Amino acid sequence: MYGSIAAIGAGLAVLGAGLGIGRIGGSAMDAIARQPEASGKIQTAMIIAAALIEGVALFGVVVGLLGGNAA
Repeated sequence: MYGSIAAIGAGLAVLGAGLGIGRIGGSAMDAIARQPEASGKIQTAMIIAAALIEGVALFGVVVGLLGGNAA
């Protein structure tokens, strides 16, 4: 019972990260299209934000999977 709940929690963490990174990428492409001269700064900020989201998602997956074994 707890394993399936943990798997759902881990899946939600991955889904949220995917949606967040997708929005970051889309917004960055819109910003670069509007101001091509700022593409370097926009790309750097996009990569840093995507890396932070990936870290939080990985943490959420680990907590979700380990939390299912605690009970």
